[in-house]
Amino acid sequence: MSLVRVHNFSISLDGYGTGEGQSLDAPFGHAGHRLHDWFFGTRTFRRMSGKEGGGTGVDDAMARTWADGIGAEIMGRNKFGPQRGPWQDEDWRGWWGPNPPFHTPVFVLTHHPRPSLEMDGGTVFHFLDASPEEALRRAREAAGGLDVRIGGGPSTVRAFLAADLIDHLHVVVVPLLLGRGERLWDGLEGLEQRFRTEAVASPSGVTHLTFTRP
Repeated sequence: MSLVRVHNFSISLDGYGTGEGQSLDAPFGHAGHRLHDWFFGTRTFRRMSGKEGGGTGVDDAMARTWADGIGAEIMGRNKFGPQRGPWQDEDWRGWWGPNPPFHTPVFVLTHHPRPSLEMDGGTVFHFLDASPEEALRRAREAAGGLDVRIGGGPSTVRAFLAADLIDHLHVVVVPLLLGRGERLWDGLEGLEQRFRTEAVASPSGVTHLTFTRP
């Protein structure tokens, strides 16, 4: 059976995966881009952005596997955009521009489904009001035997961990304290007992943690 994977998921030292006060102008709230500075300098990110260059060290080695063997993604609504409640503007097509970097079917978890959006480059956003188990079933059907990536945000990753559905989890611990926002680890006491854990420190100051089922 295909694997369920999380890649490049950044958290602060106090466990926050995003800051408080997310909006159209501040996708990560008061955290700004500080949780992701390690990623923006990698060759992987620059290629995703259609640019040349970028670092090829530890951070890039960890980051670049995010798309290997992935056939579909599941994300929370906040990763698609900042709107809450019923959709007020279905013409707005998400944070990611006309050609999002996923190039697969993407299942957006929301209590307010809407028609699917077909984007350039093979990305199709489907909007589901579904449990983690049902969303994963749908994503696996669409992935054609390839793996499924859980893209975030924190509450979505936490829900799939709580349901014991994740096989590979890559968390990047960034040396800053946010103090407020949305935490990843709440309610997951004893999680480490399910996984084999490895840590790799980077010269950029972040620590890459990988949790893999034995």
